[in-house]
Amino acid sequence: MKTGKAPESVLKRSVLKQIHTRREEVLLGAAVGEDCAALKLAADEVLTLSCDPITGTGKDIGKLAIHVTLNDLASSGAEPVGVMITALLPKTVTEPEIRQMMQQAEAVCAKHNVQIMGGHTEVTDAVLRPVLSVTGVGKVKEGALISTGGAKAGMDIVMTKWAGLEGTSILAKEKEAELSARLPKQLIKKAQDFDAMLSVLPEAAVAVKSGVAAMHDVTEGGIFGALWEMAESSGIGLEIDLKKIPLKQETVEICELFDINPYGLIASGAMLMAAEDGNRLVMDLERAGIPAAVIGKASAGNDRVLYQGEERRFLEPPKTDELYKAME
Repeated sequence: MKTGKAPESVLKRSVLKQIHTRREEVLLGAAVGEDCAALKLAADEVLTLSCDPITGTGKDIGKLAIHVTLNDLASSGAEPVGVMITALLPKTVTEPEIRQMMQQAEAVCAKHNVQIMGGHTEVTDAVLRPVLSVTGVGKVKEGALISTGGAKAGMDIVMTKWAGLEGTSILAKEKEAELSARLPKQLIKKAQDFDAMLSVLPEAAVAVKSGVAAMHDVTEGGIFGALWEMAESSGIGLEIDLKKIPLKQETVEICELFDINPYGLIASGAMLMAAEDGNRLVMDLERAGIPAAVIGKASAGNDRVLYQGEERRFLEPPKTDELYKAME
């Protein structure tokens, strides 16, 4: 395609025609020439916003872009309402590829009753592969907003699902040929299918009802990065038992092959939570069919400590995600 805005025919045919989900709160949505979207909210509702790009992979980019943004909104206790997508596309992109990205995005949106309200689609030589940046809009009742920084000393730290889910799925797809020479095909296929677990909307809904104090979705930097960010935002210390952080065997084996740390691997699909009674929260989550575990406690002061048996070391600020090391 030629550099610049996507042709109007492509925009209508392969972008706008793929958008089907509608919300009554959206007064003005996606259309040719529209620069903004408009929402009407109730007087006692708070608007929540989040923005995230997908840059680490080109596979299933439409699906991943929506999941990551909706997860951010869910971690605030909000109900996602709509998204706006900025698509920066290389000159080598084809119209069927654009259509597929939009179909992936719409499929996730439809599942969670979220409207694609608008955005921007552009072909540019500034990127070598598609880059999607998604702005999400949600709503939450006034007084019910949950932050990453709501953890207090003495609270239990709870984690849902498993560490490294998203990164494992990306590597199993992007590096399939390389992995096939070393690992069973069945293991690789299971790892690729981890993308079915990337949404944290179900656990966020359960946690809100259970009285969670803080939530943070686990993305770049993995579980180590998410723990640091929650502690930094809340002004607390941590005592975390590494043995209690759940890991899938597929993640362990793929990370071993690439010599990367699974605890620093991008991990959408897992949610980090703080609660007064972590065991009750875990039981509430498990009754809803969501695996979860208490992995430690929040403490007073600034020491953020990781335990592994008798070994004791300090958690460090987030570093470059392990995914990028493996992709290089």
